[in-house]
Amino acid sequence: MLDFASTRFDGALPPPASEPAPLTDQALLDAYSSAVIEVTERVGPAVVRVETGPKVRNPRERGGLGSGIVISPDGLVLTNSHVVGSAKEIRLQDIEGFVTDAHVLGVDPDTDLALLRADGARDLRFAALGNSKKLRRGQLVVAIGNPLGFESTVTAGVVSALGRSIRSVSGRTIEDVIQTDAALNPGNSGGPLVASNAEVIGINTAIINGAQGICFAVASNTAQFVLSEIIRHGHVRRAHIGVSGQTAPVPRRHAVVAGVENKMGALLMQIEPHGPAAQAGLLPGDVVIRLDGTDINGVDDLIRVLDHDRIGKTLAMVVLRLGRLRAINIHPIERKHAERRG
Repeated sequence: MLDFASTRFDGALPPPASEPAPLTDQALLDAYSSAVIEVTERVGPAVVRVETGPKVRNPRERGGLGSGIVISPDGLVLTNSHVVGSAKEIRLQDIEGFVTDAHVLGVDPDTDLALLRADGARDLRFAALGNSKKLRRGQLVVAIGNPLGFESTVTAGVVSALGRSIRSVSGRTIEDVIQTDAALNPGNSGGPLVASNAEVIGINTAIINGAQGICFAVASNTAQFVLSEIIRHGHVRRAHIGVSGQTAPVPRRHAVVAGVENKMGALLMQIEPHGPAAQAGLLPGDVVIRLDGTDINGVDDLIRVLDHDRIGKTLAMVVLRLGRLRAINIHPIERKHAERRG
């Protein structure tokens, strides 16, 4: 029981709780630096230099140089397919200078990805692939690699855009690409793009010549799909419908009228003449929201659904066209994969 006799009340109210002081510019910079440092220390040791060509070559011979990321302790390494090309000899060098030979398990030029196996190396430092679907524009990202031959270089920036489509040097369209302003240069290719939680959310793949601050990375969800296909088949078997597109929001008013819950879909930009999509009646501007019973919330979903199990089958597709739902039957064929020579 409260003893009122011993309780003194002089009429003064307790002072109001003080509001937290606003963060100073220095505090914000310290937090930014700490995030970049932590990512670098956790993921940096898993980044390797990828060098191709003979160990001893004459001055006229040129080997390839890029980066890679170790994704398992037994030596699986993701890099770009254009980094390894048709090279017969590949070497990896880690942050401590340890060098080991490697061989190619498989390449996928359609996504500019390649999977390597380090020879005789075990218990390597490795990094985990994250879920690129959780990315947001403006999110902090860190790129680690060997640009222009400078080892273990770190740059930081933000996610500038998601769901981009770019055309590779060979002319292939790479879908579901992350755009970032983290500085990349030749030699960064194949290195990781890392989120602040130290998960790899992209594989750096290209810069636009003549542009400043426009760089690209293949999304980690696409990389995960390619990885699993190469391990199972040695290459990526895909169903092909003959479209290129990008991830785009579904207008709220269209979703309400159509009675769908998709906030995002796969916006078709180009239709290949005489391909399965053209034969099915698909048009540029259609937004795919469902395929074979699976919700499509972006280009990466469309890529994953069009796996080898759908080759040669008739699939039910639902698209939004001018705000109205349309049901279309489509018959995917197998995409031709490039044979690796050398």
